Amino acid sequence: MDALDTLRTAKVEKKFGFRGMSKNARREAMYGYLFISPWIIGFLVFTFIPMIASLIFSVTDLRLDSDVTNFVGLQNYALLLRDRQIWHSLMVTVKFGIIALPVGMILPLALALLMNSAYLYGKAIFRTLFYFPFVIPFVAAIFIWGAMLNPSTGWINEALRAIGVANPPNWLNDTRWVYPGLVILGLWGIGNAMLINLAALQGVPTELYEAAKIDGAGWWRSLWNVTIPLISPVIFYNLLLTVVGLFQYFTVPLVLNGGTGAPGGSTMFYNLYLYKTFFTFQNMAYGATMGWFLFVIIMIVTLALFWSAKYWVYYAAEARS
Repeated sequence: MDALDTLRTAKVEKKFGFRGMSKNARREAMYGYLFISPWIIGFLVFTFIPMIASLIFSVTDLRLDSDVTNFVGLQNYALLLRDRQIWHSLMVTVKFGIIALPVGMILPLALALLMNSAYLYGKAIFRTLFYFPFVIPFVAAIFIWGAMLNPSTGWINEALRAIGVANPPNWLNDTRWVYPGLVILGLWGIGNAMLINLAALQGVPTELYEAAKIDGAGWWRSLWNVTIPLISPVIFYNLLLTVVGLFQYFTVPLVLNGGTGAPGGSTMFYNLYLYKTFFTFQNMAYGATMGWFLFVIIMIVTLALFWSAKYWVYYAAEARS
């Protein structure tokens, strides 16, 4: 029995890389695996296995309203490439992203710079106020903003009329104004990105600003040549999350108008069309195909961002090739 236990222990050590470790190190490693096991189980059950299942679905003709499922190979992918609605929804997502991305990157950074200013009093209060909307349930916030952007009774248009704008925009029902309206709605939750930027700003060594000031640099040159390079890893992190989030934009158009794409199909975002295909039309196979197509697009964009990072993201003490 002792020899069998020893053999089993040796196999476990070889499998998990424990061989050569001390007794205490092996114990710590085992506890580490034990503590992360809920995440591993959750990843396998709720992410990895569903991904594999959706990949299998994408090569079949699976539908919830049909009792027969057949293997169809790459037919769904070929159909997807010819589907005009796919390309329309993708273009809707990209056009919205072109407007929302600069706002979602610049405004949190500007607020963080303001919060980091030595001349602003009550900064702790402002930080709390800016972050507080982020913790409010998002669906409730969408309903609130839908009321505020109402063309007749919303206080935004009331404020515009008060300053002399006779015909304020019909924010959510006009194809010319719906994207700015959605961007305004999205500003509700920028407090999280603002705090991340603020933490990065507070990590910049003050002696670098003093050296720049001695060299005659003003506020703008210090920002461009000292602050931006040193917080560029955090900017890159926020950029990556924002881009991925924009490709997955879904909740706001679904809640505001029930996923109809109104006005005029201008809010039929890709993820919304995927949702309708999967759950409304009950075409599981085509929905899974759309999901993998979006995965490939996001992966390509992500790899492109990581490739570009070597030209503008600065990591302290990193050797440049």
